[in-house]
Amino acid sequence: MNLEARRLVFILLFLFVGVVFTARLFYMQVVDDKWIERAGEVAKRKITIKPPRGILYDRNRKKIVANKTYYNLMFVEDDIEDFDTVAFSKLIGMSVDSIHLRFEEIRKNLDRKTKSKATGNDTIVNDYRTYMPNAFLSELSADEISRIAMDLPDFKGFYEEPMSMRDYPYNSGANIFGYLNEISGEELNKDRQFYNVGDFIGRSGLEKYYEHELRGKKGTKVILASARGKLVDNFADGKLDTNAQQGPPLHLGIDIDLQAYGEELMKYKLGSAVAIEPSTGEILAMVSAPSYDPNRMVGTRNIRSNYMKLYKDTLKPFYPRPLAAEYPPGSIFKVIQALVCLEEGVIEEDATFPCTKSWVGCHNHPTANSVSKAIQFSCNPYFYYAVKKLIQQGKYESNFKDAAVGLELWEKYMHSFGLGQKPETDIYGLRSGVIPNVDFYDHWYGKLRWAFSTIRSNSIGQGEVKLTPLQMANLAAIVANDGYYYEPHLVKSIGDQGPAEKYKVKKHTMVDPKHYGVAKEGMRAAVNDPYGTARRARINGITVAGKTGTAQNPHGEDHSVFMAFAPYDNPKIAIAVFVENAGFGGTWAAPIASLMMEKYLTGEISDTLKEQRILDKRFTHINE
Repeated sequence: MNLEARRLVFILLFLFVGVVFTARLFYMQVVDDKWIERAGEVAKRKITIKPPRGILYDRNRKKIVANKTYYNLMFVEDDIEDFDTVAFSKLIGMSVDSIHLRFEEIRKNLDRKTKSKATGNDTIVNDYRTYMPNAFLSELSADEISRIAMDLPDFKGFYEEPMSMRDYPYNSGANIFGYLNEISGEELNKDRQFYNVGDFIGRSGLEKYYEHELRGKKGTKVILASARGKLVDNFADGKLDTNAQQGPPLHLGIDIDLQAYGEELMKYKLGSAVAIEPSTGEILAMVSAPSYDPNRMVGTRNIRSNYMKLYKDTLKPFYPRPLAAEYPPGSIFKVIQALVCLEEGVIEEDATFPCTKSWVGCHNHPTANSVSKAIQFSCNPYFYYAVKKLIQQGKYESNFKDAAVGLELWEKYMHSFGLGQKPETDIYGLRSGVIPNVDFYDHWYGKLRWAFSTIRSNSIGQGEVKLTPLQMANLAAIVANDGYYYEPHLVKSIGDQGPAEKYKVKKHTMVDPKHYGVAKEGMRAAVNDPYGTARRARINGITVAGKTGTAQNPHGEDHSVFMAFAPYDNPKIAIAVFVENAGFGGTWAAPIASLMMEKYLTGEISDTLKEQRILDKRFTHINE
């Protein structure tokens, strides 16, 4: 072969190799994008730094929702050497077969569906990388990790990694705080800039309502990494790194000791106890019974173990009764009816009506010769007569039209007390209660086919009227304040910002403050004077004003209701207690309320026999 022929062969070979490498490079960079990802891995990588979640404090600066360190048992498959599965099995308490199944589960969990660029069809891609860390076991407690930590170095490729999860030091307030759970695919798609697969997100309660504030701000660390995922060095000496910022603390109006005490009193009972500071609208306690230890819903392992048990519990511990249960308020509603009747001028303070038991049932009591006495004695016929004068004022010849106009006016008054509409409380699950209006009755009976006689049960808080326990407590606060209120709220400050603007707005009812003295005197007498219905609400050395209620229940025993405030001359606490299927309001709801008020105002209980009677009483059986 001559020289020219050899030169041609070398040129052709060189060109062939160049074409092959160029084609391969084009395929790697343009057609197959996984090489682009790998190139980024080789060059630099961003590591997300998760911030600790914001802490919650009660009104006395006690830490009530904190973060606690747990541990993940991590592994990198490429680093595992001479793996003794039998010894590892003994160390972590899993069978050898379970260990193999766990490795397979980890790989399978990293399957994801994607569309093929070539065919457009769905295809399964597995993101598992043997050189990347994965969690073999998650959420190990300090005790659990300590039992294996000493022997862990014997198993190359395995190591411990700390993580932060919620902790509830007081075991109370589950329905207030809510819980965290792993983010769903739908939630992830809404905010991929912050969340990653496996992140936890507020699922209910304050954790959900204040998710954006509590989660804080993520940080990033840019590193140089090898093709095998090993850290080589910080990129640009850390100049591109950003610090993670913990979520600001939430300072609540809740008194955690009062909350815990209320939950203890309501144990083995169904119902609610809500306490509010009248001067601010801050919620001091919000008991939903039955409740549960919020630590039972911390982390995936606990949620898997406990969620369905709690969800299927027929007593509904997840159900936020103070916010969502709509009950007939019973006789506590008479206080509001009296105020509206006085404002409209249909009765005077010394108005007297006969206690006509043949028209509506009532208990034996002296003659109610004033509005305050009617409240003190809780006379049913008195309020039937009074509210009839309100609803049917004789403005029209037709009783039907007269009642419709009267009910429209009554509805406006009720709305001014925050009834029949959702409170603006900073939590999810709120219901508005029911204040029936003209449209409501027109739907049931037909237009102009009903009158006061049709709807008279509303006069004493029965019939179609429904209130939530939160609304009942706010009514007590309104009376304590002589006619104004602030929207009840749980968080008094995010960090040091103070309350949200909407919680600084003073809201006034349509009833002039001058009328509230009559209602307050009736409530004071109901607790402290002879023939009052709320004698069990008395507190030594403190004047309590309260009103009992016995809400009729067509499905069983009547409900026990009570609302109150104290001290009488300078109210610091307003409260409503609702105990389902417990009978007369003065028997059970009133003493529970008085114990909670005394606990809050003095820090101790003077009548231990009253306390023990409540603690011993069971209206239902709840598993410990």
